Amino acid sequence: MVTVSLDLGRYVEYYLGNAPSLSTLLVANGTAFLVGVSFYVHADPSFADLPTVLYPLFGDSPTALALATLSLATLLPTLGNRVRDAPTNTPLVYLHTFAFVWLVKYGLWTVVALNLHPDQYVGAPGALWSYWGIMFTHLLFVVEAFAIPYYGRTTDRALKAALLALLVNDVFDYAFGYHPPLRYDPGIPLIVATLLLSVGAVYVADRVFDRPERFDPLAPSGE
Repeated sequence: MVTVSLDLGRYVEYYLGNAPSLSTLLVANGTAFLVGVSFYVHADPSFADLPTVLYPLFGDSPTALALATLSLATLLPTLGNRVRDAPTNTPLVYLHTFAFVWLVKYGLWTVVALNLHPDQYVGAPGALWSYWGIMFTHLLFVVEAFAIPYYGRTTDRALKAALLALLVNDVFDYAFGYHPPLRYDPGIPLIVATLLLSVGAVYVADRVFDRPERFDPLAPSGE
């Protein structure tokens, strides 16, 4: 695992280990989730064009926020104890891993997508939010993601499952035309960048997460 600096660990411990700051972060995530859902409700295509079970594949950023919020919420029962010592089990391993990779991928994907054709966003009406605001808020996804390995763990099995899920999401987005709404038609550069981000997010997760002391019972040969 990449070692977290002492100062960074101290700040993560403080903000995620205290009820007021953790609750504020959860409320902020929940609000951002609702903003994201509103975007996809009014988009074309929209949630109305899909069965409910496919919503998580279509609403990429809201899905990332939902996973992150669930991941952070698992710390609520442990308030008063060290965040670093949060308990680990198989469902939590998968939740924390999926939350991390979704936050990293779709935080960076938004920056890449906006800047492949910046002429469609910079200088356009509402650019303060539709370009700068969205880019800044999605970069915060990445910042939040790196708090998760401080208390979460992963396994090889969870990483493989996360990579498969991200690639399935990519096929759904580009093979069936349900990618996040853009002001231009995505081409090969964006598709390639998306695939690289899927692989890259899982690679980074492999580097920054610790493994649990107990092996994943779902993994073959105790991976």
